[in-house]
Amino acid sequence: MQRDIIRIDEEKCTGCGLCVPNCHEGALRVIDGKVRLVSELMCDGLGACIGHCPEDAITIEKREAEPYDEIAVIAEMVNSGANTVIAHLRHLKDHNEYGYLEEGTTWLEVNGKDLPFSVNEVLDAVNGTSGHQHAPSGIRLEHAAPGVHNAEAAPGVHHSHTIGSCPGSRERLMTPAPVFDTLTAAIPSQLTHWPVQMHLVNPNSPAYRGADLLIAADCVAFSLGSFHSSFLKGRALAIACPKLDHGTETYIDKLTIMIDNARVNTITVMMMEVPCCGGLMQMVRTAMAQASRKVPARAVIVSIDGKILSDEWI
Repeated sequence: MQRDIIRIDEEKCTGCGLCVPNCHEGALRVIDGKVRLVSELMCDGLGACIGHCPEDAITIEKREAEPYDEIAVIAEMVNSGANTVIAHLRHLKDHNEYGYLEEGTTWLEVNGKDLPFSVNEVLDAVNGTSGHQHAPSGIRLEHAAPGVHNAEAAPGVHHSHTIGSCPGSRERLMTPAPVFDTLTAAIPSQLTHWPVQMHLVNPNSPAYRGADLLIAADCVAFSLGSFHSSFLKGRALAIACPKLDHGTETYIDKLTIMIDNARVNTITVMMMEVPCCGGLMQMVRTAMAQASRKVPARAVIVSIDGKILSDEWI
């Protein structure tokens, strides 16, 4: 999706910083003598900063900028150096964007050997702004990431999360409900077609034509015991992981084709409660905005221990 976003001409920029306090979203910082856009997430593209630049170094350009992709942003941002990366991560932290913060720091840790700076030093610098002691594996935050269900939390007890190791991957133990074996035969699958992984599906497949589409995060079926009987039955399935899958921009294209060409009837989006799963809904919203048809959409949030936390039409 094309949207307006600012562009800074580094050759013209003198680093005076007059534009910085006039960016209402706090997306600009003076770093290494130049003004940098440290977070595309917070740039609204309105250009309130432009009139305060005496060198005419700031312009607005229209380019692909949705859905927001933290991995793509951090991968490009490392070319500007450690200080820019630190400012970006601090910016996400200050705005409580813990899901994106986890994605960015995880990418840095995975690709650390190829970077021209020390990832540990970057994470130490970001961590130092909160006053907490450094956690060896990343940034320690004394805040629960939004949307994370702490089944074992007691009232008044705060749990810390280590960024760089997603809260959604924090180890938890659950006691499954007892299963009463009253059936003599195996429960039949409600799956009607193959493949189902978004990279592999053909959006023009007969399976999707005029169907009620169910797009589910990979983990949903493993958490929710009634997935087949309550949600998959009567629907055409596609699965994806917004955190671990790569090239997810193709998912948006396929979803748009499903809406316009396959003419799906409805879309049900099933996500886990962990922050990174929200990217799945973002993909669907973007596809719906790009499509020429309008279809009703439903969002279902599933807890890690297999409960429906919310179920609403959007």
